[in-house]
Amino acid sequence: MTSAYQDTPQTRPATGPAPGPAPGPAAGTAAGSAVGTATRRGATLLAAVALAQMLVGIDYNIVFVALPEIAELGFRQGSLPWVISAYAIAFGGLLLLCGRLVDRYGRRRLFMAGVALFALGSVLGGAATSPALLVIGRAVQGAGGAALSPAILALLSANFEEGPARNRALGIWGAAGSAGMVLGSILGGVLTQALGWRAVFFVNVPLVVLVVALAWRSVPLDRPEAPAGSLDVKGGVLATAAAALTVMGLTFATEDGWSSRAAWVCLGLAALAVAACVGVESRAAAPLFRKEHLGNRHLAVGTASTFLFMAGFGALAYFVTIYLQDTRGLSALSTGLVFVVPCAGVLIGTHVGGRLATRSLRVALVSGNLVGAVVLTVLAVAIGAETGWAVLLTALFLLSVGQGVVFTAMFATAATGSADDEQGTVGGIATTGQQLGGAVGLAVLVTLTAGSGDTTRAAVGWIAAIVAAGAATALLVPRTRQDPAAPAHD
Repeated sequence: MTSAYQDTPQTRPATGPAPGPAPGPAAGTAAGSAVGTATRRGATLLAAVALAQMLVGIDYNIVFVALPEIAELGFRQGSLPWVISAYAIAFGGLLLLCGRLVDRYGRRRLFMAGVALFALGSVLGGAATSPALLVIGRAVQGAGGAALSPAILALLSANFEEGPARNRALGIWGAAGSAGMVLGSILGGVLTQALGWRAVFFVNVPLVVLVVALAWRSVPLDRPEAPAGSLDVKGGVLATAAAALTVMGLTFATEDGWSSRAAWVCLGLAALAVAACVGVESRAAAPLFRKEHLGNRHLAVGTASTFLFMAGFGALAYFVTIYLQDTRGLSALSTGLVFVVPCAGVLIGTHVGGRLATRSLRVALVSGNLVGAVVLTVLAVAIGAETGWAVLLTALFLLSVGQGVVFTAMFATAATGSADDEQGTVGGIATTGQQLGGAVGLAVLVTLTAGSGDTTRAAVGWIAAIVAAGAATALLVPRTRQDPAAPAHD
């Protein structure tokens, strides 16, 4: 691939005079028109996947603010968190399988299927007349997100050349997702106050329509022929069960503590599912995970980075939200507006991360994590009920710049060196690491800070340690570029 966008006409080095007459002005005009069309199509594709990622980001946070209103639908005490958990379990559980389906059945098909599921889940949630229907709607939304995420990463990796073009595209994609999470917090408060909680679901429908309009002509068509070989159904079911049970067990542990019987039952079943999956995969003719995946250093370090990123940076939003509302007394809407500042930091960081990753993936990952770790360490000392807003907002801005750098670099690292027809599986693996990191990080941090006198200070300190571990892990990024057909080595 020699162009920023896959459909751009390819060129080859001249080896001598070309046979036949030289191309005339008309040929040059046609070639220029083709390149211009491909460039516009690439920009539209990037807009489509960025908006889809923003949709996923919006829906990650928009429901939090509406939970008190949603409770009036008839949720029993203790059951309301399932509005959040149903989404997380479906999303995290289906990512590995959906990543494989992207490579087998096509990026466009899974992208459109994910958008359709997202729209269906939004309508089900908005029109729900019972808690069960609402939870089902959230699970369908999560399934849509699981199909979208690896499809989006595969589209970016396959249609933008590895290097500067791909890193810029990943920066824009990451910025859109981060902006969506902040926008979700703001929209959740505005829509719930103005129109009621159902609006936080129905607002997704016009966004889905816009995504489809942008993607319809810009997302390349999939191959028409049937995929070769058989799908590893057993491995897919076991991998899905293992991931879903792990997320479910950690969710129970976060909500009810590690003494929860349900948490340990789920985690025990997850361990059995993992063992069974390993056995099935070792004998499968077309396994979900090839041996090359296990030996791929870029994928291994990239996935470890996504895990630590969500365990650290990802968990910070939970504790900062509690701090702003409980300690500083801000309303839900005011809290959402405070997050505009870190959103600006992430937007800058994703741009810087794309440029740094082009020069060195290792430098980008190490520097982004180090900036975050240093600022978090300072914040752990300074944060309290009387902390000045200038100090607090400056710290949130700076660590968010580091967060943005890491976000772009970690997915660029995971995708480096893998063939185009493996990018769905690669995206599914990396994003599964991200989801499991968020679940593990929050569950562990809630436990570690439960007995402390100052929960926020303790949490920020532990998060600084996790982010520092991310910097150490980034040192393992290979110095040399990988061959797509073979595992990486120094």
